[in-house]
Amino acid sequence: MSQASPPPSIRPARPRDVPAVVAMVHELADFERAADRCRLTAEQLAEALFGPSPALFGHVAVDADDEPVGFALWFLNFSTWAGVHGIYLEDLYVRPPYRGTGTGRLLLATLATICVERGYQRLEWSMIDWNPAARFYASVGAVQLDEWVPYRLSGPALHALAAQAEAAPARRNGWAGRVPDRGDAV
Repeated sequence: MSQASPPPSIRPARPRDVPAVVAMVHELADFERAADRCRLTAEQLAEALFGPSPALFGHVAVDADDEPVGFALWFLNFSTWAGVHGIYLEDLYVRPPYRGTGTGRLLLATLATICVERGYQRLEWSMIDWNPAARFYASVGAVQLDEWVPYRLSGPALHALAAQAEAAPARRNGWAGRVPDRGDAV
């Protein structure tokens, strides 16, 4: 990015942005020293963002040629204590030439605007503990939640727990394999 270039602008992701976002997700995985664990494909991301029941949302930072140079992928969460939704930011990434230009701040500000406009009370995310972006996040007023410890259930442990539910009598009402929505009787 040259000094004379205008700062990137933020807009919702479009289907044609998917290959660039997938490439940046892989760049992020490489930065996080986990490139071998990132398996996201363009088909998977397109389905998640633009399929019949999207549960993932995205915004991209684009340059003057409308080419993505950064992204934010997010989904809704819900606070049972506050009784309202919030946004969980799954990934935020800005390509190195655009760092320090305010692009990351604009992506976060866009999500903050969505929260405020929709009455959501929080915007949350996790980051790797050695990420230098911690200073940036603190500069926008984000606070580290020391009292909350993340947990993850995946792989064989996830399948073993699911098998326990499959062994028990349950009312599935035909929604096995997909997330129930408002029209489902649970």
